[in-house]
Amino acid sequence: MTDKELEQLLDDLESDRVERKESAAEGDKIRQAICAFANDLPGHGQSGVLLVGVDDDGRPTGLNVTDRFLQNLASIRSDGNILPVPALTVQKRTLKGQDVAVVLVHPAEAPPVRFKGTVWVRVGPRRAIASPQEERILAERRRHRDAPFDVYPLRDADFDDLDLDLFRERYLPAAVNPAVLVENARSPSEPMASLRLLELGPPAVPTVLGLLAIGKEPTRHLPMAYVSFLRLRGPELASEVITAHDLNGPLPRLLPALDELLRLHIMTRVDATAADTERRRPDYPLPALQQIVRNAVMHRIYEGTHAPVRIYWYSDRIEIISPGGPFGQVTAENFGEPGVSDYRNPHLAEAMRTLGYAQHFGVGIQIARDALARNGNPPLQFRVDSRTVVATLRRAAEDSP
Repeated sequence: MTDKELEQLLDDLESDRVERKESAAEGDKIRQAICAFANDLPGHGQSGVLLVGVDDDGRPTGLNVTDRFLQNLASIRSDGNILPVPALTVQKRTLKGQDVAVVLVHPAEAPPVRFKGTVWVRVGPRRAIASPQEERILAERRRHRDAPFDVYPLRDADFDDLDLDLFRERYLPAAVNPAVLVENARSPSEPMASLRLLELGPPAVPTVLGLLAIGKEPTRHLPMAYVSFLRLRGPELASEVITAHDLNGPLPRLLPALDELLRLHIMTRVDATAADTERRRPDYPLPALQQIVRNAVMHRIYEGTHAPVRIYWYSDRIEIISPGGPFGQVTAENFGEPGVSDYRNPHLAEAMRTLGYAQHFGVGIQIARDALARNGNPPLQFRVDSRTVVATLRRAAEDSP
C-alpha cells in the first residue's frame, strides 16, 4: 500500500479495514485485531491494516520504531496463539511526518482463524467475538475455497502418465458434444484441463481425477486406487480362499473388469414349473452388486490411506468395504435414506456418469435395494462409522419364490 492510501485509512475512523494502537503494550488486543483481519468477515479480499504508534484519532504518537520492535511484532504470527497461522507483513513507514509500524494482515485462505480458541471479527470500526452465525459464514467460505481432493494436482506425476489414446477414443467423446469436437482443434492438454483431468503449467500436472480416469498406471501415484476381491468357501474371513484378484487401471478399464468378475461369480438357479417353463434366479442380482461396488469406488476417500475397496464374497453373503466414512450432510444415522446424499469426490462422480457408470446421482442404493427385493434376497444392510462403510448383501434363500 502507498503512504497516501495508508494516510487515508489513518483518517477514516469508520473503516473496518484499519485499527490503531498507540504502542505494542496491548499484546492481546493486537493479536485479536490480527485474528479479526485474517477472518475478513466483510469479504473485502484485501489486507487489513493495523497501525501501531497512532492514537484513536489517527495522529502518530512519535513511537520509536526500531528493527527489534518490528521483529517482535512479526513474531506474533507464529507464537502459537493465533491459528491457523496468519499471513502478514510488518513494515516501518513514515506517515504524517512520523514513524509508524504498519502490520498488513492478509485474508486467510482457511477461516475461521482463532486467537486462543476464540474467533474475532471486524464489525464496522470495532472488533468483536464472532457469533455462531458469523462462524458458520466463515466455515462455509473455507469449504467453498477448498477444492475437493479429486481435482488436486499430483506434483510427482507428469503429462506422460496419462493415456492419450484412452482420452481421445473413450473419455473425450463421452464428455464433449461430438459437434463441438469437430469444430475444436485444440491440443489434448486444453480439453484435459477443462475437464479437470490436468492442471496446466508449465509444467502440466495430472490431477487425481486425471490419473483415476485416464492414467496409464493410477496405482503408481495413487496406491489405494484398486479393488481387492476375495472369494471364500465359508462364512468367515479365515475360511479357505477360492480365488483372489486385485483389479486396477483407469475407470474405463477398471469398471468393466469389475462387472465381468461379478458376473463370473454369480450362480444362477433354474426353477422348472409345472407348465414346463423355466425361471432363472441368481443368488445375487448383478445390478445390486454393480451399484454398491460403484458407490464404493465413487464415494471412498482417496486421501491419506493406502486401503483399497474390498469385496469379500463369503458362502452366505457379500461384504463391500469402502474406506472413509460418511461425508457432508450424510451421517451414520441417515446413511442410505432416500434423498440424503453428498459427494466427497464430486468430479469423480461426474466422470463416472460421463462414462455411463452412474445414471442418476443419489439413487444407487435404492436401485440396489429394489433389485435385491425383486430377486428374493434379504434387505441390504450397512455398517457405518467414521472410517469405513460396509455394505452387506445376503444370498437369496434356496426356497425363495
